[in-house]
Amino acid sequence: MSNLITPAGQGRKLVTKAQEVTFKATKEQGSSISVFEVVVPPGFDVGAHVHSRSQEFFYVLEGELEILCFEPRQRTHDTWHHWESPDGERAVRVGAGGCMFVPPGTPHAFRNPTDRPTTMLFQSYPSPEHEHYFEEIAEIWSTGEAVDPEAVQEMRRRYDVRQITPMRFEPPAPDDAPPTAARTNAET
Repeated sequence: MSNLITPAGQGRKLVTKAQEVTFKATKEQGSSISVFEVVVPPGFDVGAHVHSRSQEFFYVLEGELEILCFEPRQRTHDTWHHWESPDGERAVRVGAGGCMFVPPGTPHAFRNPTDRPTTMLFQSYPSPEHEHYFEEIAEIWSTGEAVDPEAVQEMRRRYDVRQITPMRFEPPAPDDAPPTAARTNAET
């Protein structure tokens, strides 16, 4: 089989505690855009960020996401969840079939506020910038060591990611544990 056809469930996978990313179309295949299938676990919040040259497209295949794509009246650096645009827009919750196009220079974010995983199709232009970003972030998360925030900032600069609010991963607590016992914060 050629490397241009990727059967369901196939493709190179990067699995971390915060995401599962499957590469579907890449620069190596000759694609000018990178295409990924991403499983977003409950409690994952990518944090608001902006790209100066990249374009992105997110399409929910299964589950729900809360998404935002606008310049707010005022950027806050702790969370994007209460941002409002000059026209009164706020983040919206979308299910299967919901999508978001992100032009360069536009702050955007997504999170899974539910208790079930969400699967989305994610496209990024130009290729292979986000391919390399996912590879490096997976390597950082897989070390099991404390994450060096300065190294993460430098990596993000290389891949046209300017973080505005922190990335967080706060999975819902199991019913039999105290609410704070299962919570972690991924400041990467």
